Amino acid sequence: KNRTLHELGPINNICPDWPMALSQGLLGRRKVALESRNRLAHDPEAVVFLDCAIETIDSVLDLAARYATTARQIGQFEIARIFENVPARCPRSFREALQSLRLLHAVVCFSGHYQVGLGRFDQYMWPYLQKDLKTSILDMDSAEELLAEFFISLNKDSDLFPGVQPGDNGQTLIVGGVKPDGSDGCNELTRMVLRVGEDVAMIDPKINLRITSNTDLDLLFLATKLTKKGLGFPQYSNDDVAIPALVSHGYDLEDARDYTVAACWEFIIPGKGMEIVNIGAVSFPAAADKAIREGLAAHDNFAGIMKRVSSNIHDQVENLANAYSFLLLPPAPFFSVLMDGPLEQGRDLSKGLKYNNFGIHGACSANASDGLAAVKQFVFIDKSVNSSQLLDALNSNYERHDSLRLKLINEGPKVGKNSDLADKILVDLFNDFADACEAYEDNGRGGIIRPGSGSAMYYMWLARGNPGMREPIVGATADGRNNGDFFSANLAPSPGIHADGPISIFQSFSKIDYHRICNGGPITIELSDSVFRNPESIRKVALLVRTFAQLGCQQLQLNSLNAETLIDAKAHPERHMNLIVRVWGWSGYFCELAPEYQDQIINRSLYGIN
Repeated sequence: KNRTLHELGPINNICPDWPMALSQGLLGRRKVALESRNRLAHDPEAVVFLDCAIETIDSVLDLAARYATTARQIGQFEIARIFENVPARCPRSFREALQSLRLLHAVVCFSGHYQVGLGRFDQYMWPYLQKDLKTSILDMDSAEELLAEFFISLNKDSDLFPGVQPGDNGQTLIVGGVKPDGSDGCNELTRMVLRVGEDVAMIDPKINLRITSNTDLDLLFLATKLTKKGLGFPQYSNDDVAIPALVSHGYDLEDARDYTVAACWEFIIPGKGMEIVNIGAVSFPAAADKAIREGLAAHDNFAGIMKRVSSNIHDQVENLANAYSFLLLPPAPFFSVLMDGPLEQGRDLSKGLKYNNFGIHGACSANASDGLAAVKQFVFIDKSVNSSQLLDALNSNYERHDSLRLKLINEGPKVGKNSDLADKILVDLFNDFADACEAYEDNGRGGIIRPGSGSAMYYMWLARGNPGMREPIVGATADGRNNGDFFSANLAPSPGIHADGPISIFQSFSKIDYHRICNGGPITIELSDSVFRNPESIRKVALLVRTFAQLGCQQLQLNSLNAETLIDAKAHPERHMNLIVRVWGWSGYFCELAPEYQDQIINRSLYGIN
């Protein structure tokens, strides 16, 4: 009674400890459970949980045995031998490791959990591949063929996974980055993942790449070739920024160095995090719009309006935090088997792990900053717009105020153009957001509340609404946006704003204090597919990615689009059934998306590289 369920209810959007699960095998995990059951025999709750966990282990082992039996019956003796060893025991080869991971991942997903990530794939799978290469069990070509089959398998039945739109299934993996000891973790499998992702060209897995300001340009070139395919990945995370941010929020350094990403971009720790990375969004446009309307009506100065903005942001964070202060997570006995601690402590995953933080999106920041910057510039600095005129325009959705709307759009200071005025407001919004989150020392589960810079689906929901949404719908706004028009997705200039190229966008968003904004959220830029016309052009995009890291930005999505192709695909979907696009933190087939999502993608601004 009076408990809050998260989304559909079951635990989701966290990452198992895959290297532990593979190396111990289910028989090893079963042994741990039995040892804990003997040690905790006096604790009825622990005994019940451990009995349930053992039962799920036995069921999965029985499933693998049935696969082995069937394989022998149809003459697939090699497959039978694989299932006779995994997932019960440690894999003996790269092929067995892939098969064990595939089965364990599928069992978690089909037992009701969703958005289950694959974590630091190149770190835990490399020892198996390295051994096979050294002993000549595999060569590089055969290894790539196995990896391609694994990637293809992730696209089978994925339509059964729940999501906001088809393709939103959370099958992410991350490669690159440092090891827990701080040394470089890039290996040959890192590069193989990028090559095979380019060759397979399907929506799963969603590939992420960890980089630094010193990442090898050849690796970035390989990643850019994958971007050229138009799949919307890899998504980049900057270790130079992400790791210190996590440490500053209470994560041990070794764990922070071992981060992966959740279904979209949020930073999580494999095996050690029972974190809810999306409990909702702070609507920056709503906070700004309410403050502007009330502040102008009350004849506030601009400082008074910004004070109202801050208060509105704090109120939104408080409402979201209070809504999740009595969170109910149902038991997850098999998921618990794959995590660090539950079997050892006799406590279900739902009771919490080492990290139990919540995350809130800071949505649509560019529109809010642009609107506030326009008010400061035109109402308070040059006084070319009076308060009553602006209020009447907002209340009438700019009807009879076309010239004012064009002035706000074309002449106002804009985030993404390296504008001191607009960018200062952007920074103030995120600092207020961080202040509001930091006011909660305990989220009700022994964790904190992490502010982020992404928008997920809220760029649409905050503009047009969605059933059950707590966040307010926003009408016409002071940046010249009409009621019902979409906001910017993630960290991107407001829709329709023509920035001075990608570098100016990086410069604007590099000013955010990412040590405080640690829930993730990428700068999102659409590049014309003509940018990738030859190897030298691809190299320029790779250098652009390096510039992103050198400027101290946190995350980046680069998407390759052709507007004419998208328009034709909407009109003639039968011609473009395999067209893949990035939607927000995930990729999907364009023709399977709802029309409003298709329109938003078509209308994104395209940039070139000089």
